[in-house]
Amino acid sequence: MSKKIQAIRGMNDLLPEQSPLWQYFEGQVAALMLRYGYREIRTPIVEQTALFARSIGEVTDIVEKEMYAFEDRNGDNLALRPEGTASCVRAAMEHGLLHNQTQRLWYQGPMFRHERPQKGRYRQFHQVGVEAYGMQGPDIDAELILLSARLWKQLGLFEHVTLELNSLGSLEARAAYRSTLVAYFESHFDVLDEDSRRRLSSNPLRILDSKNPDMATMLAGAPQLLDHLDAPSREHFAQLTALLDAAGIDYRINPRLVRGLDYYSRSVFEWTTTALGSQGTVCAGGRYDALVEQLGGKPTPAVGFAMGVERLILLLETLDLVPAQSQHGVDAYLLAIGERAEHQALLLGEQLRDVLPDLALHVHCGGGSFKSQIKKADKSGARLALILGEEEVAQGTLGLKYLREEREQETLPRDAAIERLRELLR
Repeated sequence: MSKKIQAIRGMNDLLPEQSPLWQYFEGQVAALMLRYGYREIRTPIVEQTALFARSIGEVTDIVEKEMYAFEDRNGDNLALRPEGTASCVRAAMEHGLLHNQTQRLWYQGPMFRHERPQKGRYRQFHQVGVEAYGMQGPDIDAELILLSARLWKQLGLFEHVTLELNSLGSLEARAAYRSTLVAYFESHFDVLDEDSRRRLSSNPLRILDSKNPDMATMLAGAPQLLDHLDAPSREHFAQLTALLDAAGIDYRINPRLVRGLDYYSRSVFEWTTTALGSQGTVCAGGRYDALVEQLGGKPTPAVGFAMGVERLILLLETLDLVPAQSQHGVDAYLLAIGERAEHQALLLGEQLRDVLPDLALHVHCGGGSFKSQIKKADKSGARLALILGEEEVAQGTLGLKYLREEREQETLPRDAAIERLRELLR
């Protein structure tokens, strides 16, 4: 017997009982984006490897260790996208969306990183991303934060997440700060762990994000980027915090918040939670004003964020915030008892769907006894079993058995049964 083929570790199936919650979440996101005037863009999951090396940075963990990169049959170096911003910028540039105009875009879909799978973090994972181009003021930064805050309120998560803010300043200011930071770390070289020593020459700001408790005291004394900002970045950050204060959005300034990608500048932010253990970040983003030019376009101010769908789904489940409408998708289950009923059931199902477009109806197929069919009706999660037997066929009636309420079963003429279903849908 041949060995069973299983899914790749860290790349998970989404089963039918899980799909309704995902559909609920995705529906909430899509409706909110429409309200804020953001338009959806869909990009390929495979891009040229150079796109991510040039945008994310060749010495980041993503490009060095985590990216699924390969050479195709034509000899082209390709990669499964590890994040969505670079692809969005590439598409916007390629199709002329950034020329003398502003854009508000969003996307959703799978991303890929070869890292150790753990709860809430997978090798194929899903993100919702939001990007805004052509607007350089702090107002658009604030809008993205307010948009995300509104989503948390809609989902019931607002009281369970915390907003953290920082500013990375201009590229020039950050380069000067980098030299100061490297000098500080070199003076404490014996305290640095192996990973931090490796990052010292390639990406020293990421050392600030280390969770190693043995380095906590040393990191607490490190120079802070906020003290080395250029004047325009200080003013930008002050205006952003003033806008959030006016909107009543609480936040915590975290001077060690640096983000892991090279393209960020000025405002950066994260929404975190303590309900998921160490995997606490559910949404993160910031400004990346130099990225479009870095990828060959004209200088274009830009800001965006991405949220991890798996983590947010897990958070909803952990906090028992799964709404009832996402727990079942069937209103009624139509049983067919007897040969004549089986012949009519599919047609009756189509008639019901014609007159009741909002009805989620499951028509039984495959025969079986009344007992076996009613068990399947109950297992489907339907509120109501519709019973079509030989007697109902002969008399033009339909039986209604309430599966979730203490109500008497009833048999009604077809038209009356349709009206009863209409009432239940209301």
